[in-house]
Amino acid sequence: MMYEVRDLHLSLPDRARKPLLGPAPRIEILKGLSFDIPAGSVTGIVGGSGSGKSTLGRAMLRLLEPTRGQVSFDGTDITHLPEESLRPLRRRFQMIFQDPMSSLNPRRRVGGIIAGPLKLHGLDKVRARVAEALEMVGLPHSFAERYPHELSGGQRQRVGIARAIALRPDFILADEIVSGLDVSSQAQVLNLLGDLVSDLGLTVAFISHDLSVIRRLCTDVIVLHDGVIVEQAKTKTLFAAPQADYTKGLLAAIPLPDADQPWD
Repeated sequence: MMYEVRDLHLSLPDRARKPLLGPAPRIEILKGLSFDIPAGSVTGIVGGSGSGKSTLGRAMLRLLEPTRGQVSFDGTDITHLPEESLRPLRRRFQMIFQDPMSSLNPRRRVGGIIAGPLKLHGLDKVRARVAEALEMVGLPHSFAERYPHELSGGQRQRVGIARAIALRPDFILADEIVSGLDVSSQAQVLNLLGDLVSDLGLTVAFISHDLSVIRRLCTDVIVLHDGVIVEQAKTKTLFAAPQADYTKGLLAAIPLPDADQPWD
């Protein structure tokens, strides 16, 4: 298994209710989650706002440290692994963020953005790796000299993907990466990610609030509500016969095409 998660709990300080003196009370965000992500799979993590899906993703990558439970990556328990021991593993799991404008340094050119993690991990042939990553996401080499504000939303998201795959990771966490894009750009990014999964043998966890996106890309689905897994199943099984009322509500919210609209 690429990931094994057992009885995962995570609480965070509630800064809105912090008293004048003393620590802030804590809010339990994740409440005893257990699941596996097989190598080579594309697992959708879906739920509404506040369901805990982004917090779960950050716990999986140890950007947040769990309060209780266990997170194992490719057989290694990383739940409370010290940063010096965790650092060599970080090259193997990467994240693509929801908003590329906030995750891409506006003062750096695209080439420097992609090169940053390569240099951090001490890899050689940086220029060649940057050019290769740009090619793999369908951007010309000349984009290495551009700044993020000179790109469209879809192009910026491709740069975020290029930065992640340049390290040739085993696992990628994609957090709502198409939510801010128009329908055409969404389709292009999803197709690109699907191609990269096949070409590079990636394992992916794809966080989204949109089950129609999950259906298009994912092999498996985990449904979160209020920090609890309410359902997990193969994608085809979940769409054909959802078990949880919450899942049925998410499915019912998927917009259907308007039969009165012209199609040509």
